[in-house]
Amino acid sequence: MEKTDVRGVLFDNVTKEEAVSLISKRLEDGIFTAVFTPNSEIVQSCVENRELMEIISFADVILPDGVGVIKAARILKTPLKEKVAGVELGEELFRVLDPEKHSFFLFGGKPEGNGLPCVAAEAGQRMTEKYSCSIVGSRHGYVSKNGAENDETVRLINESGADVLYVCLGYPTQERWIAENSSRLENVKLVLALGGSLDIYANRVKRAPSVFINAGLEWLWRLLCEPSRFIRMMKLPKFYIGTVIFKIKNDRKNRKAKNT
Repeated sequence: MEKTDVRGVLFDNVTKEEAVSLISKRLEDGIFTAVFTPNSEIVQSCVENRELMEIISFADVILPDGVGVIKAARILKTPLKEKVAGVELGEELFRVLDPEKHSFFLFGGKPEGNGLPCVAAEAGQRMTEKYSCSIVGSRHGYVSKNGAENDETVRLINESGADVLYVCLGYPTQERWIAENSSRLENVKLVLALGGSLDIYANRVKRAPSVFINAGLEWLWRLLCEPSRFIRMMKLPKFYIGTVIFKIKNDRKNRKAKNT
């Protein structure tokens, strides 16, 4: 697989269709695959924190879920083919994987409450109705990620027999959970960290209108819907400016190396 280095994170340079093909082929071949989909906020966190960089590097397939990553790759003169949104990738796998051969377990989202069912269970029901996929288990994400409760989560996943697992706990909890627990998963061959995707599959949260997505402004839509994200969003300009500075320093270093 061709890898593209964006500030230390090695992205797979593929289109969404190529990503689905790659992941499906590895699944059919029985090759364990962890898939992470970092955006520019996550990459900036990795630049600032070596531990987080190591956690992201655990993944076998890393896809750019954000226009900021695409722009950064262009600045660095190592362009990526396109943004591959995790929520779209996850839904496409529901559609294309043969339910006679593959089944899903959904882990994450809010538990049952306020007259509403568990988000993961509702997402599973809606996706099954839409794509006739095989979803054999779910568990909400409001449980301990270590100790007895986590052991129970792993047991439920193993007993379900699912070979595809969606972990939707938010960054970096979901990526850390996958890195720490993958060796305990007996049947799972494909695990994806997909953030808030279950909320969208369950129709609890609306994704940005296509006009925002196509303009590369999905981040702005999320900020308008959740003003509390403002502090987190400050990583976006920091990442962009930092990438420009990083490119200038690298160019200077390369010029000096040629002249010596």
